[in-house]
Amino acid sequence: MNMDTRFTQVEFGPHKVDVLQGGYYDRYRMNPNLDEVALDPAAGNIDFFRRIPKRLAASRVGPTWAPNFYYRSSSIQLLFLASLSRLRATLPEPLEPLRALPGYGLVALTFFSYAVCDNDPYDEVSVAVVIRRPGARGSHALELLDAMRRRSFVAHVLALPVTTEIARVRGVHGYQLPKWRADIDMSIGKTVKARIAGSGNKPDLTLSAPLPALHDAVPQSRMGTTTTINKVDGEWHQSSAQSNTLSYAQRLFPRDIKLMRHGGPLTQLLDGLGASTVLRLDVVKETRSWC
Repeated sequence: MNMDTRFTQVEFGPHKVDVLQGGYYDRYRMNPNLDEVALDPAAGNIDFFRRIPKRLAASRVGPTWAPNFYYRSSSIQLLFLASLSRLRATLPEPLEPLRALPGYGLVALTFFSYAVCDNDPYDEVSVAVVIRRPGARGSHALELLDAMRRRSFVAHVLALPVTTEIARVRGVHGYQLPKWRADIDMSIGKTVKARIAGSGNKPDLTLSAPLPALHDAVPQSRMGTTTTINKVDGEWHQSSAQSNTLSYAQRLFPRDIKLMRHGGPLTQLLDGLGASTVLRLDVVKETRSWC
């Protein structure tokens, strides 16, 4: 963070949170003037968001504007094969892991960087188990193929550390998500790199890999949806994040992946799940999304 950065304190429900002075949250409280956002060169073309209406939605901290707009973001994801028995033991009933191969399910480790969004720039890391759709029956293989075809997955998030207090408070107190503050950074160049620190700022996970060939997508031609399921105040809750990917790369059974596990909380989580073989590397250099 720039040493000249200034913060101001705002109210988020009953909580007081420091946010960037003059930032998007300070100015708009998640209900932005899109004509003003369009003047921000960092946001890029935001016409896509004009067709998505915002509304005041009830939450555990009071009414909040939804959905949240992420005008420009990027991500790096490793999709692991993981022990099906360990996944079943980790998931709360009645959630069921989606079987990818006999004895194996799927765990996604994803680094996100939100460069321009309604609640100010931040980075995030997700560890999530890919699960069956509620009420699904029959073949796991057919369900997985359909999910891949439609780029629409259902997941249960086990960890979601973030870099800012507004992102933490919004997730923990608004939706009871497993968020905490951590030092995170990622970059996409000739090599993709990502890092998250554990307690005492000691390394937890560090990732580096050659960047696969990037592809440009026509806007709205590569839409995707991730639905997360978790309990809020003891009741099951679903929320969906939708993405409009513009630049991406993908590689099955990628080579030269270097993921160092240093023993922090995410290392322990991945080890406990038996997440071993990397099935796929996904790099999204630019996307626009909302949730």
